[in-house]
Amino acid sequence: MDNIKILVVDDEERMRRLVKDFLAKKGYAVIEASNGREALDLFYKDNSIDLVILDVMMPVMDGWATLREIRETSKVPVIMLTAKAEEHDELLGFELGVDEYITKPFSPKILVARVEALLRRFGSIGEENEKLSYGGIVLDKNAHSVLVDSSEIELSYKEFELLSYFMENKGLALSRDRILDSVWNYDYFGDARTVDTHVKKLRAKLGDKGDLIKTIWGMGYKFE
Repeated sequence: MDNIKILVVDDEERMRRLVKDFLAKKGYAVIEASNGREALDLFYKDNSIDLVILDVMMPVMDGWATLREIRETSKVPVIMLTAKAEEHDELLGFELGVDEYITKPFSPKILVARVEALLRRFGSIGEENEKLSYGGIVLDKNAHSVLVDSSEIELSYKEFELLSYFMENKGLALSRDRILDSVWNYDYFGDARTVDTHVKKLRAKLGDKGDLIKTIWGMGYKFE
C-alpha cells in the first residue's frame, strides 16, 4: 500500500494521529493538514493523493468550502467526518460530492474498512479474492453472493454484512453491542433488537444452516 497516499484533514491533532496510526498500520502513506486552506495547498502541490478524509468544522476554511474547491478540479474520493448528525448536513455532503459520510465518534477500524472499500471502488487497489467458506456456506464478498450447499440465496445488504461478520469471527462470542458497532457502525442510532430481527431473518434464509448461528442467552451470538 506504500503507493497509496491519503490526506487527513482535521483541526484536532489527536484525531489526525489516531486516524494516521490506523492507516499506517495498513501500509498507507498519510499526510496531514489542520484546516481546509492548508489541505488545499497540499492537495494542489501533490497530484498523487488518492483519497481525502475531511473534517467539517475547522478554522480558516471549513470542510464544506474545502470540498467545493476540490470538486472544481478533482473527483478524488472524499470521506467526510463530522460531529453533527443532522440529516440536512449529510444531504449537503452528498450534494457536494462526498463519497462516504461518517459521524463522530466512530470506530477507526470501520473508517479503515470504508477507506479500503472506496479505494477498490475507484480502482486504486485491486480486488482480492475474498471468499469465506464454512459448513456448506460459501460467501463471496467481491460478487456479493452466498451459496448454501451450492444453491445461491438472496440476502439484503445488512443480512450479507451480518453473515460476513459472523463467518469472519466464527467461534467467538459476539455481544449485540459489538455486532451493532461492527455491522451497523457507530453512526447508527438503534438498539440490540435490530440485531435480533436480522439474525432471525438470516437464519430463516439459511435454512438448516441457520443452526450455525448459536444464541448466547443474555449476551449475543456465536457462529460455529
